Amino acid sequence: MTDDTALFDVVDGTWPAANVTRRGPWTLREGQGGGSRVSATTAHAPVGRDDPALAEAAMREMGQKPLFMIRPADEALDAILEARGYAIVDPVVIYTCPVERLTDMKMPRVTAFAIWEPLQIMREIWAAGGIGPERQAVMGRVKGPKTGLFGRSNDKPGGVGFAAIHDGTAMVHAIEVPPHQRRKGGGSWIMRAAAFWAAKEGAHTISVICTAENTGANALYASLGMDAVGRYHYRHLSSEKDSK
Repeated sequence: MTDDTALFDVVDGTWPAANVTRRGPWTLREGQGGGSRVSATTAHAPVGRDDPALAEAAMREMGQKPLFMIRPADEALDAILEARGYAIVDPVVIYTCPVERLTDMKMPRVTAFAIWEPLQIMREIWAAGGIGPERQAVMGRVKGPKTGLFGRSNDKPGGVGFAAIHDGTAMVHAIEVPPHQRRKGGGSWIMRAAAFWAAKEGAHTISVICTAENTGANALYASLGMDAVGRYHYRHLSSEKDSK
């Protein structure tokens, strides 16, 4: 899966905004505190120099600070926003690979599980890592197949994640490994557990999003044989930065 439109449809389908509306050339997302991916505005038609004012007003009406997602085809919008004083924040890499690339070895017993609804300990690990109730509410909004991911290490909770499927592609979100459990391979087994679950649900591709500055996570996904197939970033007014 390399088509940019398909990639971003998977992002929207597996980590959905509370409400999505269109106004002029803009697709507006109401995130209800769920972070940038569910709050950022995107363009679905060509935009001119004065068009961002319409989106800015609409986002403020929703109680959100102006935030735009810039995808590979949005070079003109990127330049317009830069001229308006918008700064780049949170460049992101999208990784994908065939599901079978992560199901090539047997999962060790009691290492990682697919669980829905999430256990209380899973919610606590997410919350400790900054994935609080508003972001956890995003998971509840997913309409298609979805699951929580719970890893264990040394007979202790080792990490959590969330996966959902859109149009044959499973995307993994909200991976959080407690600091004392890092560098023990837990993230790798969580991704593999997601792949086994995805295969069982009929998905052909597994994907994950990672900020470019997260060197550890980028190294993990590369080591698993996943391919960097897409990138995007956000633009915000530095005086009005919204949460990630």
